[in-house]
Amino acid sequence: MRSTPASTPRRRFIILLTAVLLLGVTEAMIGPYLVLFGAERLRLSAFQIGLFLSLTSVSGMAVSLLLGRRYDRRPGRQPAVLAGCLAGTGYLLLLTGPPYPLLLLIAVLFLGPGIALFPQLFALARSHEDRTESPSGDGSGARTPLLRSVWSLAWAIGPLAGAALLGGGGYTAVLAATAAGYCLMVVTVLGLGGFPYGRVAVREPAGGDGGPAVSARAAVLPVAAFTLFHTAMFSGAVVLPLYVTQGLGGSADTVGWMFSVCAAAEIPAALALLLPGRWSRRRAILLGMALMTVHLALLAVFTSTLALVLVHLARGVAIAVVGALGISHMQNLFPHAPGRATTLFANTAAAGALMSGLAAGGLSQVLGHHAALVCCAVVSAVAWLLFLLAGRRTPVRSEEPDGAQTCHSSSRSSSIAPPS
Repeated sequence: MRSTPASTPRRRFIILLTAVLLLGVTEAMIGPYLVLFGAERLRLSAFQIGLFLSLTSVSGMAVSLLLGRRYDRRPGRQPAVLAGCLAGTGYLLLLTGPPYPLLLLIAVLFLGPGIALFPQLFALARSHEDRTESPSGDGSGARTPLLRSVWSLAWAIGPLAGAALLGGGGYTAVLAATAAGYCLMVVTVLGLGGFPYGRVAVREPAGGDGGPAVSARAAVLPVAAFTLFHTAMFSGAVVLPLYVTQGLGGSADTVGWMFSVCAAAEIPAALALLLPGRWSRRRAILLGMALMTVHLALLAVFTSTLALVLVHLARGVAIAVVGALGISHMQNLFPHAPGRATTLFANTAAAGALMSGLAAGGLSQVLGHHAALVCCAVVSAVAWLLFLLAGRRTPVRSEEPDGAQTCHSSSRSSSIAPPS
């Protein structure tokens, strides 16, 4: 049966939702256990694990930037397909238990490109929304929270699936399933078919069409804040499995439950962002950053397994709010460069993972896991302060309440310079 004009956009968005779900489940299956794989199977030290994760992040940032620029020149599915194929191959190579130098090479050439998948899928979704619902191409990114809630659902499922695979077939089963997940995600993205939207127009700042021109300098403080937020978030994720298993004598299953509770809290939090109402995106992001600070501080205080699991509710809400609204914040600063805008936000996560790998691993080895968690809470507090300061320097229109986006989408039609 031939698709109607209305059904084709709906079909594309369902495919993108499915791709985000598959990518999230795949990353969530391996995410909480990659550190333990390095420590238990490969017998790596905390510093060696940190270096491995950091090189993966450096590679991911570089590939994300290149693919983001390529996407803005010619939107399409090819960058996502390439990144997915490389990542799947990388996890298959980990099955061989490579020596450390080869492990680092796999991180750079194969695992790193997988980081580019997240911004590529969200850029595809933004372009889809812009071209199907906003003829001017200045969509509000209203569907980003829905995609983010699907991502959160995936992270509620993934860690438990990873724990089940780990218990049944060990790390071999987890790595094989991760590679298969990337393969399924690539097949799903290929189902999008051709991308008929053409080249995304990137305008230079003019400021003569009734709105303020925003330069790349306007993004400096938000980018710094998001980077420190992700540094604290990922550092806590690196320290937590070691803290629970080595410091408190817990099990890998306990770690899986913590990440799953976190992801379960993300789903209603992300969906709540879809509710109508005049609320400030900036204030919501500040609240999310404050919750992350509280979460990390409580991790350093609590020793009860139940308390450590429950405190991940705050982490989940923080990740959902900052993750969904942070993407929209950057895309609305640079609406005519969705690939680079989404990559800019995603690279704050990659940069945070880069710094967290070495910082968390080094601090844990030198000062201990407890002190490392305290440092994470301090970094998160600094991120909150920087974003607070950024709000005082950002043009008013970029801080418009999210609940009013639909009514006032034309007010964001000013020429805005893309990030360099």
